[in-house]
Amino acid sequence: MILSDTHCHLDLDRFDSDREAVLERAIQAGVAFILIPGITLASSRTVLKLSETHPILHAAIGVHPTEALTWNESSRNELQALASRTSVSYDNSGSSGAFGTSVTSGASGSSDPSKILAFGEIGLDYYWDSAPHDLQRDILRQQLDLAAGLGLPVILHMREAADVPQGDCAADLLQILESWCSGLASWHSPLTDRPGVLHSFSGTLETARAAMDLGFYIGVTGPVTFKNADRTQAVVAALPMERILIETDSPFLAPHPQRGKRNEPAFVRLTADKIAALHDCNLDQVAKITSENAGKLFGWELPA
Repeated sequence: MILSDTHCHLDLDRFDSDREAVLERAIQAGVAFILIPGITLASSRTVLKLSETHPILHAAIGVHPTEALTWNESSRNELQALASRTSVSYDNSGSSGAFGTSVTSGASGSSDPSKILAFGEIGLDYYWDSAPHDLQRDILRQQLDLAAGLGLPVILHMREAADVPQGDCAADLLQILESWCSGLASWHSPLTDRPGVLHSFSGTLETARAAMDLGFYIGVTGPVTFKNADRTQAVVAALPMERILIETDSPFLAPHPQRGKRNEPAFVRLTADKIAALHDCNLDQVAKITSENAGKLFGWELPA
């Protein structure tokens, strides 16, 4: 059985004392793929370095919406340099990327840019009053533009004010994504069929379906296992298995019966178990399909 954890903040200091042991427990649980997202420029550098320490670790780079005030004129160039991969060029002249982003190849210190499989964690957050919403939307568009030029699928954060299931955050995000995906299609981008994932999804089935219609996957995390999570469970039960990714969002959102404890990648199996129950199938099927989904989205080659 091969499991994947497509969203894990393994770089955070809550893992500093036992990170190697956490990784070993994940491997023993059958986890063969862990994707670590950046949330700032600094953490993007950190997760890239961390991803180079073990074959099952991979990185995503980007600036989280709650960190929007850290964005400046050099942010785009620094993230582009960090990815340091050959330009994905869709215009006839070959001078720029799909959305006017010129992405050049080159070295970035001693880092291995092939470890970067996605752009994120980016998106919109209307729960915390950390940055104006119009600024968040502008920075999201810039990072989507950059992701398109780099040829990287995106990991999207979406959190409504007061944690309601449906609101302005979902509406604004879908509007931005519809425009972006239309651009991907018009430029014949390879991301057209795999633009990204809505991470740790807590919205409505209508929002999920709108995102899936654009080609997005839906990330499922520990709260689906909670005893009071009837609405979330109903949404996950209605999702096609071929569009589900399993995430821990470690060290946050530990699934039942570990709720309240520090989450870690080995616990992804508990979420997979719950998905299996909701879809009336077995754990092996959930592990196989969701890991195949991760492979398709992130270009990860599953172990033989």
